[in-house]
Amino acid sequence: MTIRDIPWTHPLKVTLSSGLDRTFSGVYEALDFLENEWPLKQGPRYDRAVASCQRALARMTPPAVAREAFVAACFEAGMSAVMAAPLPYGQSSGGGAEAAV
Repeated sequence: MTIRDIPWTHPLKVTLSSGLDRTFSGVYEALDFLENEWPLKQGPRYDRAVASCQRALARMTPPAVAREAFVAACFEAGMSAVMAAPLPYGQSSGGGAEAAV
């Protein structure tokens, strides 16, 4: 998580198309992934997720709205997203343990 990031209450564990798991703990991490690593940069849910994350970072949208938009974009791109256990303080994107949804 960066200084600019706005953390989510519950991180998300996303299973990428390569089979690797990645944990996202906040809005900035999700937006960075959407803009720089996203496999398919098109679709209504992708566009909504990018816009929602940008608005959340500008404090114009609640972080929970951006989180839900990111989850929807993951499903649109064929990636699963589940709630992950919180990351230890000071850690970012790793492989947090999966929690019950």
